[in-house]
Amino acid sequence: MSLTYTTLKNILLASTVALISIPSLSFADDKAAETLADAVTGGTVYLNVRARYENVDQANLVNNADAYTVRTKLGYKTGSYNGFSGVIEFEDSRNLAFENYNNTINGVTSYPVVVDPSHTEVNQAYLSYKFEDTTVSAGRQSINLGNMRFVGTVGWRQNDQNLDSVTVVNTSLADTKFFYAYVWNVNRIFGNNSAAGDHSSNTHLFNAEYSGLKFGKVTAYAYLLDNNDAAALSTNTIGIRFEGKTEVAEKTNFLYEAEYANQTDAKNNAGDYSVDYFHVAGGVGFAGATVKVGFESLGSDNGAASFQTPLATLHAFNGWADKFLSTPVAGLEDFYVTGVYQFPGAAKGLKAVAVYHKFTSQFGDTDYGKELNLLLAYAINKNYSVAVKYADYNADSFSVDTQKLWVTLEAKF
Repeated sequence: MSLTYTTLKNILLASTVALISIPSLSFADDKAAETLADAVTGGTVYLNVRARYENVDQANLVNNADAYTVRTKLGYKTGSYNGFSGVIEFEDSRNLAFENYNNTINGVTSYPVVVDPSHTEVNQAYLSYKFEDTTVSAGRQSINLGNMRFVGTVGWRQNDQNLDSVTVVNTSLADTKFFYAYVWNVNRIFGNNSAAGDHSSNTHLFNAEYSGLKFGKVTAYAYLLDNNDAAALSTNTIGIRFEGKTEVAEKTNFLYEAEYANQTDAKNNAGDYSVDYFHVAGGVGFAGATVKVGFESLGSDNGAASFQTPLATLHAFNGWADKFLSTPVAGLEDFYVTGVYQFPGAAKGLKAVAVYHKFTSQFGDTDYGKELNLLLAYAINKNYSVAVKYADYNADSFSVDTQKLWVTLEAKF
């Protein structure tokens, strides 16, 4: 790793300056306004600033990547008037110094990729109307469904993935939530200056959750992707997920989840295939600790096509080194063990995470590699947090050995 004392000092100083210079903000009560003017002027301002240092050491490149970035989100949520409300949110990401990394559009290809190009954009802008148990929203929106395995904002990167869409949420049935979205454009993490920054689409997303079971929640979904700019990503995915926990002793819970989905080619996709997705996991939570063992399989159609999740928050799955953002054509099987510990007492707010992955192909049973992930995060208070995160991918037959290190400071108001 190229991280030195001077390097770490510089990023911490830059981050601290960015964070402590945030002004105090006042918040209005989220209540129905008596007039339209009151709704517009009596809303809520919110601010998020995240400064980060990212180092990438990749075996097939001589140079290590060093990315010093800061992302700022500034938003305003109006009050509610006769059921109507709105959100406007701006996002800016800046490289602070030494652009010694490939941000995918700067041409610095002798360095590893860090997908955090500088950009300024409207991150969210939508109007909502709520009547009885139904809310309809239209515009650019942040959408996270379930555990974000299929639809998410990719919040780890410094540029969110948001969807230009119309959404409908209904909660009229007890313990049940229905969600629908029509998506005409995907604003991807690569930014507006990238040819891959936007994907035009005619996509339909259906998701239904039922939480009335004592021992867990059931989710059924159908994600019908019609991508006008990347035909290979046009797919129909239909699945069901179950997750929950059961108390087996005082402050001790048995945790479990199971999921299955099938994916086929759709619309302009030239392929002709059907592939399956499986995920099972179980574990136990006790005394601030959680230990879980899981197995996830993204199937392959005899090595010709594989299960893809292009709208997912991919960084959260299959290792933080991000070697499997696109599923290999031979598919992917991920056996993993996760340990989490929330510290008590004087160290409250401190969390440690360790994850081990073993990756193989679904078709042909080829060893891809192994990965170790480590995280130490501390919530200083409700506004400030700091985290150090590390990923070490050891390649067998897929990609190359890669180590990544992040130091992040964040403020939210």
